[in-house]
Amino acid sequence: MDTIKKCRSCVCTELIPVLDLGTTPLANSLLRENEINQKEDRFPLNLVFCPQCSLVQITETVPKEKLFREYLYFSSFADTALENAKSLVNRLIEKWQLNEKSMVVEIASNDGYLLKNYIEKNVPVLGIEPALNIAKFAQEKGIPTIAEFFDLGLARELVKKGTKADVIHANNVLAHVSSLKEVVEGFSILLKDTGRAVIEVPYVRNLVDKIEFDTIYHEHLCYFSVTSVDKLVKQFGLFVEDVELIPIHGGSLRLFISKVECKRDVSPEAKRLFKEEAATINQPQYYLDFTRKVQKLRTDLLACLKVLKNQGKSIAAYGASAKGSTLLNFCGIGSETLDFVTDRSVVKQGWYTPGTHLPILDPKVLSERMPDYVLLLSWNFSEEILLQQQDYRKQGGKFIIPVPEVRIV
Repeated sequence: MDTIKKCRSCVCTELIPVLDLGTTPLANSLLRENEINQKEDRFPLNLVFCPQCSLVQITETVPKEKLFREYLYFSSFADTALENAKSLVNRLIEKWQLNEKSMVVEIASNDGYLLKNYIEKNVPVLGIEPALNIAKFAQEKGIPTIAEFFDLGLARELVKKGTKADVIHANNVLAHVSSLKEVVEGFSILLKDTGRAVIEVPYVRNLVDKIEFDTIYHEHLCYFSVTSVDKLVKQFGLFVEDVELIPIHGGSLRLFISKVECKRDVSPEAKRLFKEEAATINQPQYYLDFTRKVQKLRTDLLACLKVLKNQGKSIAAYGASAKGSTLLNFCGIGSETLDFVTDRSVVKQGWYTPGTHLPILDPKVLSERMPDYVLLLSWNFSEEILLQQQDYRKQGGKFIIPVPEVRIV
């Protein structure tokens, strides 16, 4: 583990503390039953702000091999992610006239949930996925996938072999890499001169304004704004051409990155966000009240759960997610409050949550066991999950949504 002393993007050394979430286990390090009594690795989780380039980031860097070589998050288990990917791909194929002569590369392609949409339209693709188990799954589904981390060396190797990309997708990956500058330089090398990178990242504005503190965990090293992305990519001859605000993952940015030599215009929406950020989230004082808001949310949630337990109510949870791990460990919520956790991913079922050691079960047990309340840890997919759990709700079950404020539905 390394503790940074300078910004991951601009190497500024005057980093400003924003939030301390204590010492927590790795959010996706699920446990088998025979492991729950063993000592778990725990790491500090501290958030800081760079006043020079506006990048928000955590200070600890856990080795990527420890985090990503074996991974339990499969994107295809989230209907919202599937719909988001299909809609985007269909739009880009038409807008940019992609065809069988084009090349689309996705960094951290997961199980091929996005690339399969290009394959269906006869557009050549290449996935790059470091998690060996997930890469194998994608390969077995017929999606060309390299089981490796994307870096400068791999970018150069691909170009040497004749691969240049019309489109590079990087969904929720830029936040995960410690070598930010190397990865972005790799984008610049791998892109054709007329190509574009399409990057999706959770928006730091939503993190702060909606008190989404549970999206902070060791896999998420950075939390981006339009400004911080633009300052990062400009170091390598790239720029933010356009931006879309999208609702997925509690509010994200979809940024369209082009090469400077293409001389494309910056969109009105990008210009609006640059101006808006200059007056707000690029300023250190924007983050000063964040700690107080997070502490209040924790107090409110614990008070709500205490009242329900004192009334003799049973409580379970939905979502063995990384954000759920941060919330449970920071708030100190475990088996004294929750009976179990459910998750739709069959890959996670049968495991136990890190730090809190709650069994992870199939969501169908909610209608069978009928806990009075379910704490919705995967609140970013609340509409999808509430719709899936109509049977439980019709029988009188209620959900507790913890972010951005505690409410019961």
